[in-house]
Amino acid sequence: MKSLDELAKIRDEAKSKMGVREGSKDIRIVVGMATCGISAGARPVLKALVEEIKIRSLQDISVSQTGCIGICRYEPIIEVFESGKEKVTYIEMTPEKAKKIVSEHIVNGNVIDDYTIGSVSGKYSSHGTVEDF
Repeated sequence: MKSLDELAKIRDEAKSKMGVREGSKDIRIVVGMATCGISAGARPVLKALVEEIKIRSLQDISVSQTGCIGICRYEPIIEVFESGKEKVTYIEMTPEKAKKIVSEHIVNGNVIDDYTIGSVSGKYSSHGTVEDF
């Protein structure tokens, strides 16, 4: 860094990246980032969400992290909170699935049922169901 202008540019870039992760917005996306989530791959999922929202220049959306959501076997987990709607819990996320959630759920309003906790009973019948918790 050689000048105040360079420092200001770095600051502005950092602020624009953090803007997606702050404030009270109409849609809030929460990524489970406890040890279980991180070890299952939550960091790349979080990064993919933030990047996809930025690429699409979406507004009124915040992305944040939380501790343990309580269903560690299904990590990485994303929860989507929208004003006036029920929370949607997505399980076993990957960066690719996270990008699809942005395009299908956040942009088009279509919940991807195959990725939700509600899909567990059919998808994981040999491992138990949500009722087994």
